[in-house]
Amino acid sequence: MTDALKRLSDEGVAIWLDDLSRKRITSGNLAELMDQQHVVGVTTNPSIFQKAISEGDGYETQLTDLATRRVTVEEAVRMITTADVRDAADILRPVFDETQGQDGRVSIEVDPRLAHNTRATVAEAKQLAWLVDRPNTLIKIPATEAGLPAITETIARGISVNVTLIFSLERYRKVMDAYITGLEKAKDAGLDLSKIYSVASFFVSRVDTEIDKRLDALGTDEAKAARGKAAVANARLAYEAYEDVFGGDRWAALDRAQANKQRPLWASTGVKDPAYRDTMYVDDLVAPHTVNTMPEATLDAVAEHGAVTGDTVKGTYDQARADLEAIEKLGISYDEVVQVLEDEGVEKFEKSWTDLLKSTEAELQRLAPSED
Repeated sequence: MTDALKRLSDEGVAIWLDDLSRKRITSGNLAELMDQQHVVGVTTNPSIFQKAISEGDGYETQLTDLATRRVTVEEAVRMITTADVRDAADILRPVFDETQGQDGRVSIEVDPRLAHNTRATVAEAKQLAWLVDRPNTLIKIPATEAGLPAITETIARGISVNVTLIFSLERYRKVMDAYITGLEKAKDAGLDLSKIYSVASFFVSRVDTEIDKRLDALGTDEAKAARGKAAVANARLAYEAYEDVFGGDRWAALDRAQANKQRPLWASTGVKDPAYRDTMYVDDLVAPHTVNTMPEATLDAVAEHGAVTGDTVKGTYDQARADLEAIEKLGISYDEVVQVLEDEGVEKFEKSWTDLLKSTEAELQRLAPSED
């Protein structure tokens, strides 16, 4: 075992776990990961909850009670998922207190079927914040066009947000603008900006998966040489955009009002292609004031053989631009790729949510008391 995770943390990268289940909470595993693997936060999404609840470990008692009360399947899902997030938030609360609110966070996503409905997303964000009722919760809102004004309105109400499903540099700048606009509204309303936090979840591995597929279809030497470079280049240029926006004049006024910068969060950091180093999306994206949320397999891989040698982002921007330009020159459209990824991301979460509703409904029917 190296202590690459400690080195990563020392470099200013917050290590969050991209997974949650009731078994992880009740067995003490989450507390153990905090103690031994430097984990200081947790992210969830519909796919994670669908997997946890369909495997069923630890949910039987609550499902039985919900079935006895004959609640709707949607209410049951929300009661189950918010209970897990609340319990995880309580476990992480000491970290939240020690870091003055920056870490010790647990994220929960709005219903993904609302991704293209601004008003419904804001209403759902308010409801989730109320249901979980923990100061160290982040409400996840997708960075769709409809999600951008929802981010602004949710932040303006003083609710901390994890913006998810960001793939493009242009959309990322719009996300930062939506956050800053929300803070300006919150400031005008007299809210304490020091209590409002946000992260921007910039997706990594899926970019390589989509672009590599197109490069493989080309099959040329130039295409082969470009494999596995797009995702890291894209993320590094996102960090350049972060430095630009949060180093600018507009931010300075909010900084004086004790506002918190919206940290970039590297999401989808599990390596999909076995040809690549399994720690690539961690080792190559080390920069201060970032978050890396990892599935447990990636967390373990970094702990075992991660190569954390300092900042691997600053000073790489020219090469990153060259890597993306080389892909464009091969006829692969960046704009088309990132739109495909956003559309697929929303669809995948919608499908997971629908599957979760179906499996939960089946459990409620199985456990429902007889009519007599």
